[in-house]
Amino acid sequence: MSTVAESADRYRIEPTVRQALRRPRLLTREVLAGLVVALALIPEAIAFSVVAGVDPRVGLFSSFVLAVVIAFTGGRPAMITAAAGAVALVIAPVAREHGPDYLIVTIALAGIIQVLMAVLGVARLMRFIPRSVMVGFVNALAILIFLSQLPQLIDVPWAVYVLVAVGLGILVFWPRLSRAIPAPLVAIVLLTVAVVVFGLSAVPNVADQGELPRSLPELLIPNVPFTWETLEIVAPYAFAAALVGLLESLMTAKLVDDITDTHSRKTREAWGLGVANVVSAFFGGTGGCAMIGQTMINVKTSGGRTRISTFFAGVWVLILVVVLGDIVGLIPMAALVAVMIVVSFMTFDWHSIRPSTLKRMPVSETLVMLVTVVATVWTHNLAVGVILGVLAAMVLFARRVAHFTTVTRTVEDGTARYVVDGELFFASSNDLTTQFAYSADPARVVIDLSRTHVWDASTVAALDAIVTKYEQRGTTVELHGMSDAAASFHGRLSGGLGSAG
Repeated sequence: MSTVAESADRYRIEPTVRQALRRPRLLTREVLAGLVVALALIPEAIAFSVVAGVDPRVGLFSSFVLAVVIAFTGGRPAMITAAAGAVALVIAPVAREHGPDYLIVTIALAGIIQVLMAVLGVARLMRFIPRSVMVGFVNALAILIFLSQLPQLIDVPWAVYVLVAVGLGILVFWPRLSRAIPAPLVAIVLLTVAVVVFGLSAVPNVADQGELPRSLPELLIPNVPFTWETLEIVAPYAFAAALVGLLESLMTAKLVDDITDTHSRKTREAWGLGVANVVSAFFGGTGGCAMIGQTMINVKTSGGRTRISTFFAGVWVLILVVVLGDIVGLIPMAALVAVMIVVSFMTFDWHSIRPSTLKRMPVSETLVMLVTVVATVWTHNLAVGVILGVLAAMVLFARRVAHFTTVTRTVEDGTARYVVDGELFFASSNDLTTQFAYSADPARVVIDLSRTHVWDASTVAALDAIVTKYEQRGTTVELHGMSDAAASFHGRLSGGLGSAG
């Protein structure tokens, strides 16, 4: 009988926490995956703290709290949630203009908003995000991950390029030798040892990114007046942070679902993210959401599949920065750059840009993907890219469907008969009134709607306008073939939408 680990690898079945705890091999993989993620989280958390305008310790403690809490409350096992750049950009003005106490209130309110969004079922809106937007999201993300590494490769000692090249070689070839220890961990350890042994002190390391904390996080109560004025200050930033964080988390969860062939609970993920942000706020932390790069390290590179890897990612962050801070500070940034370059390569959907794929794919699908990629890379904001991608998909879909609506006219026994074929909604019904021969038709006109459906008020207004134009010429108009639902909808709105002439 095959083991759980073999089943997970062969059929991509997601093991449970209980199964992982009973299998030393699975447990070791999850713990080590968390360690690799933690090593990649530390420099990013420090960098995002700088973006948010707070002390680096704030971002590091936030990553610890968020990862640990979401491991229990979230709905997507193995996904990594920590202090994130997108949220840091949104909340930066609060810390800069009003101070850290207002930042705490902002993050707490953002978490509460996310919980309310979960209760209202906002996560279910994920089904309205088309595949072309998802592909664009993934490709843009891969590009951003790669571009974010370029500053570490500009104006640096030559040894950095050698270390990156060696790191890439380890990441590519180590999995062929063994999968017991994640390749990123091997690369980080070996390159750190090499830097120490050869005395490459000029090579930038983690310690150069900011000061690491020496104590545990403490519970904080913000010193702000709980007034309407305070709410007016923090509410816009809180809502923006909640929306951006939730969108990125849900998109990342969907991506991990596809990679692992498993299903996650998006509503619980939204609720769990809100709870994690509230807890993070009261430990003085910044807000966060799913970290796509670190999630890909955990799931695709290190093989993490359960909440254990998420939990230990947070625990390792705390242990590494508080207990082993001096050792972590020696890790060369070149090692982390190599890891992230491989992650970006593995994240990109190369199949989507193959000539054979582009040849088969409708132009509108490719265009939506490109809009998502360009908007995301241009703004460095995944939420903006996704929103614009969805809007582009909606417009192009409406345009395509509108062109499928046809009107066929026949005249027999003194009656003009029009058969409407296709869906009638605002995009297609706007031109409906121009497809009737008002002056040339006989005294009786029948409009057959059995092969269409009346979807909105624009269509009802168009039908009213057609009837009115005929009645002004003394022509009798009959609408036939509407379904019961369409007839009820039409009857409720017809004649009450203003002038139809």
